[in-house]
Amino acid sequence: MQQRFQDIQSMITNISQLDMNGTYSYADYLTWKLMERVELIKGKIMKISPAPNVIHQSISRNFTGIFFNYFRTKNCRALAAPIDVSLYDKKKSVKQNKDVFTVVQPDLCVICDLEKLNELGCMGAPDLIIEILSPGNSKKEMRIKYDLYEEAGVREYWVADPEHQTVHIFVMDENEKYRTAGIYVCDDVMTAQIFPDLHVDLAEVFAD
Repeated sequence: MQQRFQDIQSMITNISQLDMNGTYSYADYLTWKLMERVELIKGKIMKISPAPNVIHQSISRNFTGIFFNYFRTKNCRALAAPIDVSLYDKKKSVKQNKDVFTVVQPDLCVICDLEKLNELGCMGAPDLIIEILSPGNSKKEMRIKYDLYEEAGVREYWVADPEHQTVHIFVMDENEKYRTAGIYVCDDVMTAQIFPDLHVDLAEVFAD
C-alpha cells in the first residue's frame, strides 16, 4: 500500500512536472499520464497544437473514410490519430523502448508491415503518413517532421493544407531522400505513389 501511494505521488500528470530542456525516451513517455498531448522529437518534448478545429477534423474524417474503404481488402492498416508512432534512424535496429527518442502522432498513417504494430502503437516507420496543417503548426515544426520522416524511412508523406485546399506529396527516391511528387488542389484527383491504384478525389476530402 505504501509503495502504491509513493508511485501515485511520483506519477507525472502535468507537463509542468517535466524539464522542458531535458531529454526523454519512449520508456519515460510511457509512464506519463498527461492531460496534454505531447510528442517526443529526438528526446525533446513538443506540445501538440490545441484540439483541432472542425475543418481539420472533417478533412481527417474524409481521408480516413477513403483509406478505410481502400485498405479493408489489403494487407495494410490505415490508422488515424491519436496513435503513437515510434521512430528511429532506419539504419539502426532498436529493440527497447529506452533506445527510442522520437514518438509522434500523425493525423493518419498506413502500416503494411503489421509486425510493427502492438497494443501501444507502431514501432518503426509507417509506409505512408498524412499530416493536416493546423493554425498552430509552425514552419519549423513541419520542417522537423519532414526531416524525421525522411530519416526514419517513411516511404510517402502527404501534407494537407486546409487553408489553401492543397496536398503536397513527398516520396522516397532511390537515394532515400524525399522528392516532391506533386502539389494537388481541391478539384484534382490525386494518386498515391506507393499505392498506384489508390485515387483520392480532393473535392471529397475538402468537402464541408
